[in-house]
Amino acid sequence: MVRINTYILKQLLTLFGFFALVLVLIYWINRAVRLFDRLIADGQSAIVFLEFTSLTLPWMISVIAPIAGFAAVVYVVHRLASDSELVVLQTTGLSARDVAKPVWIFAVSLATLIMILSNVLVPISQSKLHQRQLEVAENMTSRLLTEGTFLSPSNNITFYLRQITAEGELEGVFLNDTSNPTKNLTYSAAKAFLVRSDVGPRLVLIDGLIQNLDLFTDRLTVTKFNDFVINIGQIISHPLQQLRISIILPVSKSLIK
Repeated sequence: MVRINTYILKQLLTLFGFFALVLVLIYWINRAVRLFDRLIADGQSAIVFLEFTSLTLPWMISVIAPIAGFAAVVYVVHRLASDSELVVLQTTGLSARDVAKPVWIFAVSLATLIMILSNVLVPISQSKLHQRQLEVAENMTSRLLTEGTFLSPSNNITFYLRQITAEGELEGVFLNDTSNPTKNLTYSAAKAFLVRSDVGPRLVLIDGLIQNLDLFTDRLTVTKFNDFVINIGQIISHPLQQLRISIILPVSKSLIK
């Protein structure tokens, strides 16, 4: 009986490894091509690409493991039946319960693996991935600090900075956002500050205008503000998120200081 259990378990583990490897490769290649293009286009190295993809593997495996396990069980049972091995086992006096024992052992082991992945490895890897995303966003944001040059950190964003003072103030800031197909947003400010936060770098605009051009009606709305905060980390092409701009409610100058 021990040899029979070992034989069936060996087939289950072998096919589980095969199906899991195929599914992970298919999913990884599909995601990695877009991630590679985005990171390389942003000037990141291949090491950053490998680090990002490795941090997504625990989550990827936790999603694919149940599918691979189910496919392995179905394939092994079908092959045992088609090769008449189940008939031979039943003629030796083994019941269906005895034959199903290695399958239950495999299922419990797989459930334990998924539990460990979901409750331990995935949270750790996601936390590390989020931290690395913020670091990459900050590194990419620092490229915007170029005086007198129109920069395009993404296809839909244009940024201009006239001057950086010795105190770190940004003067003559211009930012145009065309990521929304229905409107064209233009931000301009006399000065600005680049500050850090728990969710990434933020650009604090002081004394400026927001020009909102509706592309359907050709109506231009102008809003004047004393201070305004933009989550600039999400303006830049993000490796794992769609390009979007997140506007935060105005803050007081006392908080800026």
